[in-house]
Formats: sequence, C-alpha cells, structure tokens
Amino acid sequence: MRNSTSHRSAGFVLHSYPYMETSLIVETFTRSHGRVAMVAKGAKRAGGHKFALHAFQPLTIDWLGRTELKTMKCAEHEQIYPRLRGAALMAAFYVNELLLKLATKEDAHELLFDAYADTIGALAKAAKADGAGEGREMEVVLRRFELTLLAELGYALTLTHEADSDAGIHADLDYFYVVERGPIRSAGPVGHRPAHFSDTLCISGRTLRALADGLPSDHPDTADARVRSQAKQLMRRVINHHLGDKTLHTRQLARELK
Repeated sequence: MRNSTSHRSAGFVLHSYPYMETSLIVETFTRSHGRVAMVAKGAKRAGGHKFALHAFQPLTIDWLGRTELKTMKCAEHEQIYPRLRGAALMAAFYVNELLLKLATKEDAHELLFDAYADTIGALAKAAKADGAGEGREMEVVLRRFELTLLAELGYALTLTHEADSDAGIHADLDYFYVVERGPIRSAGPVGHRPAHFSDTLCISGRTLRALADGLPSDHPDTADARVRSQAKQLMRRVINHHLGDKTLHTRQLARELK
C-alpha cells in the first residue's frame, strides 16, 4: 500500500536551481497536484540517473512529504518532445514563468496541465515552420494558453458580450476593454477615447470574437495581423494586471535580444 505522503503524477520541470553541494530544488508542474516544489537529493552527482530533469519534456514524477518542500524520489521520461530552439524556446520559458508567477502551489488544474503539454508540443511543431509562418503560429499558441491559464485561475475574460449587459459583441464595432469588467462599446468615432477610458485598450469586435472562439487556425480572422496584434495587447494588459508588482523576466530578455 502506497504511503499517504507518497505521490506519483505526470509532470514537467518549470525551473531548478542548486541546493547544497549535490542536490537541486525543482519547481514542477504536475497534473494531480499543480505546482509542487521538490528537492532532488544527489541529482548533481554523476550517478543521479534516477532524475530526468529536463525542462519541456513530459515526465512521470514520484515524490513524498507533507511539508511545502517535498522530496523527489524519481523522475522519468514519458516521451521525448523535439528540442526547442530560438523563438520557440523563449516562448516556452515565458509560459513557464507565467505558471511560476500566477499559479498557486499545490492547486491542481488538470485542464491547464493538458493545455501546457499541448502548448509545449505545439511550440516544438511551430519551430519547424519557415519565416512568418513560425511567428504567426507561435503567437496563436501563446494566446490560447494565456486564455486557458486565466480561465483556470479564475480570471476568465468577458469576450462574447458587453460588460454589464447581455448585448452580444459585433464584429464590425469597436470596444474599450476594461480589465475585470469587460468590453464597453465605443460610442464615438474610431479612435475617440472618452476621458474616463483613458487607461483602457481600444479593441475591435472581430478580435474579441476571435479570442472567444479560441483563435482557430482555419479561421480567417486568426490570420489577420491586426487581430493578432490586438489580441496580444489585450492579453498582456490583463496578465500585467493580475501580476501586480511581479515582473516577467522573459519579456525583458526578449526585448534585450531584439
């Protein structure tokens, strides 16, 4: 009979750093328990073969413990994803940082875990595309993950109807998006911004509807550069709001690399 403090789950490594001389502290994202911090004792030794601690690779992880810092017993590959490089690798680090900064420890979100696994697989696939196709597909993959992340953590966006109203979103209208309220129809000419909406984002109904549909690859609006640009701006604004004073270092690094 398995000890009540012992667990086994599919998982991924989000981040790791040295602990004492031969061990590592490993931040994991597991399907059954969400984010779990573990110490992998002896993982830095040459014989630490029981720990397959490679980021962006599906693992089966065994651990035990009742304290906040668990003890990892074993981590084995479930399968091998293609190695991420370049922009796809940076995007994957960004996704990991979102989970580290926004997800609560030991709070299981199986749908979010599955979305994460799909996202890493999709980024590996997108990295094989050429030129603009690679960047466009990665944008869409990231937006989908951000939508799922926010919804699973209780921050779902209002995308199908106006704030404080049952009026549906019209593709040919413009809206001001107020974080924690939703879209409010723009009553003036295009580009007109009332004073009380000075810190809101102007966004088209087409973009809101495309996001509500999950940015399907075969939808014409998904291929529209303006829709993708507005979607990115909206998700960035909402995520920044929920991050508060936390900084996403992957964004800063991406700007420096550019």
